[in-house]
Amino acid sequence: MAKKPTDQAKDTAEATGEAMTDSMRSAAERMQSAGSAMADSSSRLGTRMLDQAEANTQEAFKAMRAAAQANDITEVMRIQAEYLREQGSRSVTQAREIGELIASFGRNAIGTMTKRD
Repeated sequence: MAKKPTDQAKDTAEATGEAMTDSMRSAAERMQSAGSAMADSSSRLGTRMLDQAEANTQEAFKAMRAAAQANDITEVMRIQAEYLREQGSRSVTQAREIGELIASFGRNAIGTMTKRD
């Protein structure tokens, strides 16, 4: 026996509603997963930045100790110039590391949201 048009419309509406619900549930799960990954990434980024700050502080104190033990102003100037050169190089390397971490986190978050890895 053939279904009435109203029954067919009702079945279609129910099927569409279920498909939309499943799609929304899947999107919510992906968003939750991406949120968890972002929290983990933020933690790793913060830890890496603290590690870098600690290394910079140790190098600064090392240079200050060396300058305090210098025999004359020429040696102090050499120590200071060496420290500044090394710190500049360290800063570039650290900025590159942080940039790479952020880019990696972004790629992972987009992959999670779009079901790509």
